[in-house]
Amino acid sequence: MSASFLLPLDQQVIVITGASSGIGLCTARLAAARGACVVLIARSGDAIYQACDEIAEAGGRAIAAPADVASREQLEAAAQAAIDAFGRIDTWINNAGVSIHGRLDQVTDEDSKRLFATNFWGVVNGSLVAMPHLEKQGGALINVGSAATSAPLSLQGMYACSKAAVQSFTDTLRVEVQDVDRSPVSITLIQPAAVNTPHAAHAANYLGEPPVQPTPALDPVEVAEAILRAATEGGRDVQVGMVPVVVTGTTQCKPSLGERVATRSEGALHQPGKSGRTHGSTVS
Repeated sequence: MSASFLLPLDQQVIVITGASSGIGLCTARLAAARGACVVLIARSGDAIYQACDEIAEAGGRAIAAPADVASREQLEAAAQAAIDAFGRIDTWINNAGVSIHGRLDQVTDEDSKRLFATNFWGVVNGSLVAMPHLEKQGGALINVGSAATSAPLSLQGMYACSKAAVQSFTDTLRVEVQDVDRSPVSITLIQPAAVNTPHAAHAANYLGEPPVQPTPALDPVEVAEAILRAATEGGRDVQVGMVPVVVTGTTQCKPSLGERVATRSEGALHQPGKSGRTHGSTVS
């Protein structure tokens, strides 16, 4: 379908989940710098309030709406905050995500369910909250998936499963909304390869030492650019970057890690991350 109903970026109100760090924070900064009004959603209120202050100091317009994407009620409240502040929602970006490094038979059910509550149900909740607002005047729904669905991802199995579920949900919603209802909403799935964000540092970890990440890793700015293109041009499935040959990462580089049961570290799985950084290194 044509995406002629999508507005230029400097005329849009954009909602972004997972906006306290990584891809979400990078997208928020870039969108605001290009004139969009931005609504930052994350569990970490301190990080998104600070990000909004920085955006305002640079001449942009942004509000913070602390919420856990696993709660549809909290996302409803965040959407209302966007309407109260800016009058409408033109683009909604479901970006919030967490991960777990560990064997499938070692990761607890509690941790796996929390991961799905964020990665999958967060997308479902955000999409269903956003749709009535987007359908009013036309808009874009953008879900951030992963290239991890293209091959087995050992030691991050539940993460890959959650992103496969996001892909299936997004494809089905697109058919229902665009092909059946003919609603003026563009629905895009962004599928980035490995990205240099704090994502790995925020992951729950059963391995006993930092995981070896696939290389090369994308700059989050590349993913943010793809997201903002989808906000103004639409699109269906957008792959960003090349999937690393060694997509299984840790297992290929350090096979002994898969044979050990180590003390679990929670990361940002159950509690908000506090880094407030876009990149995984010292670059911010």
